[in-house]
Amino acid sequence: MREKIAHIQERIDNDPKLKEAVERIKPKRTLWGVLGIVLFFFVPELVTYVWQAELTEWAHLHSITEPVAQMRWLYAQLETMFKSGVSWMNIGIGTLLLLWVWRAK
Repeated sequence: MREKIAHIQERIDNDPKLKEAVERIKPKRTLWGVLGIVLFFFVPELVTYVWQAELTEWAHLHSITEPVAQMRWLYAQLETMFKSGVSWMNIGIGTLLLLWVWRAK
């Protein structure tokens, strides 16, 4: 089993197409790369943490008063999402991406 895993790891390490794909998706170490990670992963969680009660109340009010059934369902989903609080997975992914940006080659 160890030999099989080592063989697979060796194939991954020597695959130029995989290395090129990883370099393409890696965020760049620029202001926009870091700012993009922060704005996409951390700011929504901060907003949820600070205004969770207001956002949940707003979504609940709209889920009750909305005349269109699809919109009521959407507001109910928003209410459920805001009730669950901060997404630690989102924060974890953002942290890993920031570490990946600042990691030396």
